[in-house]
Amino acid sequence: MAFTVFSNFQNTINGKQSPTAEQRHGINPATGEPNPDVPVSTQEDVNNAVAAAQQAFTTWSDVHFEERKKAVLAFGEEVEKYAADFAKLLVQEQGKPLNFATLEVTMSIGGLRQTAELAGQIQDEVFEDTEDRKLVIRYTPIGAAVGIVPWNFPVSLCLQKLVPAVLTGNTVIIKPSPFTPYCGLKLVELAQGFFPPGVVQALSGDDSLGPWLTAHPGIEKISFTGSSFTGKKVMESAAKTLKRVTLELGGKDAAIICPNVDVEATAAKIAGMGFFNSGQICVAIKRVYVHESIYEKFLAAAVAFTKTIQVGPGTTEGVYMGPIQNAMQYEKVKGFFGDLTKEQISLSNGDSIPFDDKPGYFIKPTIIDRPAEDSRIATEEPFGPILPFMTWTDEADVIARANKTRMGLGASVWSDDLDQASRIGAKLQAGTVWINTHMEPDSRVPFGGHKESGIGTEGGIAGLKGWLNVQTLNIKKSSKGGLI
Repeated sequence: MAFTVFSNFQNTINGKQSPTAEQRHGINPATGEPNPDVPVSTQEDVNNAVAAAQQAFTTWSDVHFEERKKAVLAFGEEVEKYAADFAKLLVQEQGKPLNFATLEVTMSIGGLRQTAELAGQIQDEVFEDTEDRKLVIRYTPIGAAVGIVPWNFPVSLCLQKLVPAVLTGNTVIIKPSPFTPYCGLKLVELAQGFFPPGVVQALSGDDSLGPWLTAHPGIEKISFTGSSFTGKKVMESAAKTLKRVTLELGGKDAAIICPNVDVEATAAKIAGMGFFNSGQICVAIKRVYVHESIYEKFLAAAVAFTKTIQVGPGTTEGVYMGPIQNAMQYEKVKGFFGDLTKEQISLSNGDSIPFDDKPGYFIKPTIIDRPAEDSRIATEEPFGPILPFMTWTDEADVIARANKTRMGLGASVWSDDLDQASRIGAKLQAGTVWINTHMEPDSRVPFGGHKESGIGTEGGIAGLKGWLNVQTLNIKKSSKGGLI
C-alpha cells in the first residue's frame, strides 16, 4: 500500500485503507477551525479489524524476533524521513509549539530504537536442568491487542504501544483519540510497508469505538493511557473477558523543595516543568511544597520566570505554551479558577482573568500562592497550566501530605543533600521518583503508577513483559516411572 500525502486520513484494516460512510473532524485548538475529516468506525469495522488481527497473529507470533526487530527498525527509519511532516501535523491537531512537536517525534523514534534493542534480552529462562527434569520459564505473545492513545502526546504514546506490541509477537489495533486522530492514522498507514496485513491497524471513531474494542471477545490485551476515571471503565469492560490490561492513568505529582537548593535555578525548572505542554502531562508537576525558610524568595523567582513564558499558537516562534487541546478540557481547566481569589490568580500572569474570548483555547500559566489544603487545585488534577505552591517545615509532615492522594504516578525531591533527598524520595508513594529533576523519560526503565494512577508498566523489560504471557514448561526427561 503506497503511503499517501498528509491530507487523506483513513482507517487501516487488514493492510488496506478503509473509508467509512460517516466522517467527523477534529479542531485546531489554536484557531478553533476544523481539521480534515476522519473516519467514524462502525461495529462492522471493529469486527473486521479484530478478525484480521487474529488471523495475522497466527503467523506473526511465529516470526523470529530478529525479523520482527528488523521490521520495527525499518519502520522507524521511514517515520524519521517524515519527521518534519509529523511535527507540523502534531502542531495542527494537538496545539503544542513546533519545537516541542519536533522533540516529541524525534524522541519517539529514539525510544523505538531503544525498545527494539531491549526486547532482545527477553529469553527463555532455564530454572532447573537435572538428570530427571528440566523447568523452563517462557514468554509467549498474548494475541490481538488494542492500544488506546490519548490526545496530549499522540505520536509518542502511539509508538509506545505499537512498537512493544509487535516486537513481542502480538498484533495491534491503534485507537487514536477523537481529538487528535491524525498522526496516529498516518503512523499506522506508514507501517503497512513493513508489517504483514493485519499486524498493525488503526480505527478512528467517536465515543462508541472504545467500548466496542474493550468489550470485544477477540481482543486479548488493552493498553490504555488516559484519565483514572476512564481507566476504571476500561478495566470494568475488559474484566468481562479477563483481558490483560496495562493502564497508565492520571497523576497529582508532588515536588518537594528542600531549603538548600539553588533557589533561582530550581524555581525556573519547577515552573517550566509544571507548565510544559500547557500542563497537559500525566506526570507533570502539579503540587509544589517549598520549605518555609525559602518560600518567599522561591515563589518570587518562580513567578518572575512564569511571566517570561510566551503563550500562543504553536506555529509562532518563541512560544513555550500552546493552547489547551480541546474545548471540553478548556472548560474543565477554567473551572479550577472558581474558588480562587483574584490576587491568587493574578500572582504570576498579571491578570485576574487568565483566559479570553479570542479564537483558540488559551490559558495563561498561573501559580497559586498557598491555596487551602483541601481546595480543588491542591487535591485534583487540572491537566492545565495552574500550579499550586505550598509550604512545609517538617519532613514527616510533607511526606504525609504528598502521599495524601489516591494518585501515585510521579514525584520529585529537590535538594543538594542527596542523602536527605533519597530518604524523602524512598517514602513517596509513586511509580517514579526523581531527585533534582522531574519528568525525565527513559524508555529503558519501567514507567507506571501506584494506587489509582495505573496498573502495570510501560517501558523497560517489565513493560515489554506486560505484552507477554508467562508459561512454565515442565519437562520430565523419561516417561518411565510412577506418579511420584
